[in-house]
Amino acid sequence: MASARLPCPVDFTVDPQDSAYDGIVLVTDSLDKLTGKLEFLKEPLQTLKTVDAAVGSDIVIAALKAGVKRPLLVRAEDNSFSEALLVSVLGAFHSLYVPIEIRDMKTDRMTKADQLGFWCPNESVGDRVKNWSEALESGRLVARDIGGSDPERMAAPKVKEYMQELFGGETSSVKVNVVDDDKILLEKYPLFSAVNRCAKHVPRHKGCVIKLEYAGQGEIEETLMLVGKGVTYDTGGADIKAGGVMAGMHRDKCGAAAVAGFFQIVNLIKPKGIKIVGTMAMVRNSVGSECYVADEIITSRAKKRVRIGNTDAEGRMAMADCLCEMKEKAIKETNPQLFTIATLTGHAVLAMGPEYSIVMDNGPARKKQCAQNLQEAGEILGDPFEISTIRREDYDFHSGKSEYEDVLQCNNLPSSKTPRGHQGPGAFLILASGLDQHGIDGEIPLRYSHLDIAGSSGPFPGVPTGAPIVALAAKYLMPK
Repeated sequence: MASARLPCPVDFTVDPQDSAYDGIVLVTDSLDKLTGKLEFLKEPLQTLKTVDAAVGSDIVIAALKAGVKRPLLVRAEDNSFSEALLVSVLGAFHSLYVPIEIRDMKTDRMTKADQLGFWCPNESVGDRVKNWSEALESGRLVARDIGGSDPERMAAPKVKEYMQELFGGETSSVKVNVVDDDKILLEKYPLFSAVNRCAKHVPRHKGCVIKLEYAGQGEIEETLMLVGKGVTYDTGGADIKAGGVMAGMHRDKCGAAAVAGFFQIVNLIKPKGIKIVGTMAMVRNSVGSECYVADEIITSRAKKRVRIGNTDAEGRMAMADCLCEMKEKAIKETNPQLFTIATLTGHAVLAMGPEYSIVMDNGPARKKQCAQNLQEAGEILGDPFEISTIRREDYDFHSGKSEYEDVLQCNNLPSSKTPRGHQGPGAFLILASGLDQHGIDGEIPLRYSHLDIAGSSGPFPGVPTGAPIVALAAKYLMPK
C-alpha cells in the first residue's frame, strides 16, 4: 500500500484515560453529554466553569499552546451528525499541518505533535475512522503543499517534480505523464499556451500539463475526469492586477492542487470499479513583452476562435483545451462525469461568501442531479457546496460579438463587477471546449460540472482547506 503523508501519526483508543496521551481535547456542545466512560471529565469542567464562563460555550483550551505533544481527541457521543468523529479528526489534522517550506528546513518545527489520538467506543468504529482520516488527510496535505506554497517553491516545474516523486514508487497505482514540450503545448493546448507565452522564457516558470490516471480493479462502472486550474502566480498579465490585489495570487493553483490531492486519496484506498483521469494545468500568468493581450483571437483545440477580453481571465484559458481533451476521451469511456475545479472568480466569494464551494451543472449533469448529490455528500463531511445554474444569458454573454470570433473569453471588467460573474465562465468553458455539442440534445450527452472554489480554498494569509476533495471522496469513493 502507498504511504500516507500526514502531519503526524494517528491512532485510536477505547480508553479516554489512556496514559499514552498527555492531554485531552474535548469536542462537545454540552457537559451533560459526558456520560459513561466520559463521566470523569464532568466534575473538573464544572468546577472550571465556575471561574470561566466560556466553558460550555466557547473554545477554552489550546492544547498545542499548552505544550501537549500527544493530544487525545475526545468527542462526546450524540446522534447529531453521522460523521462527526471523522470530521473532528480532520479538523485536528488541519491545525497540525506544517507548510512544506517549513518542513524543507528540517528543524524542530517540522511537526506540531508527535501523535494524534482519538477516543471511540469500539474498535470497528476506530479502525474505520483511522483509515479514512489517514486517506482524506493525506490528500488534503498534498493539496495544501501544492496550493499553499509560494510561487517559486511550487512553480510548475517544482509541481511536476513533486507529482513524479509522489506517484513514482513501485506501489503506486497512479500513472503520471507530463507534457512540457513547447511545440506539443502549442499544438494541443493553444489557449493554455497563450497564458504560458510570457512565462515559458524563464525556465523555472515554464508551464506544463500534468496528466494522471488510475484504473481500479474489476469492471469499470464509472469514469471521473477532473481538470484543475494550476496558475502558480497570477499577475493579471497585460491587464495587470493593481492596487495591492496581487498579493495571495500564488493560491490560484488550488484547483490543480485538489486534483493532485484527490489522486493521493485514490492511490491509498485503491477503489474498485472506477476509472479516474486527471489534468493539472500548471502555468504562470506573467507580465512582459511576450504576454498575451486583449483583442487577440486564438483558435482553441476545439477549433473555436476565441477573442481575448481580459488577460486576468487566464484560468478558463488554461483549462479549456484540457477540458476539450477530456471531452474527446469521455466519448469512449464508461459512464463519464467531467469536472473543472478552479479558484476562478472573485464573484464566487461575493455571491456565496468565503466558506463555500460552488457547483454548477450542464444539462446532462443537471438531469442526473449531480450538483445536489455532491452537495449532499459534502454536507455530511463538512465540505459544503452552494449550487448555481448556468443559464441562457451566460452562453449569450460569451458568444462571439462579431464575424471575427466564435467565443468571447471575457469582458474587460473583474468578475466581481460583472453580473453573473461566476456562472459565465462555466458557459465559456463549455463553448470553448466544444462541450456545447454534448448537451441533453446532443448525439452523445456528457455530464459536466464546474466547481468554483475561490471562496472555499481557504484564507490568505492562512492554510488552504483542501476543498473540495473531501466532498468528492465522500460522493465517489466512500462506501454508501
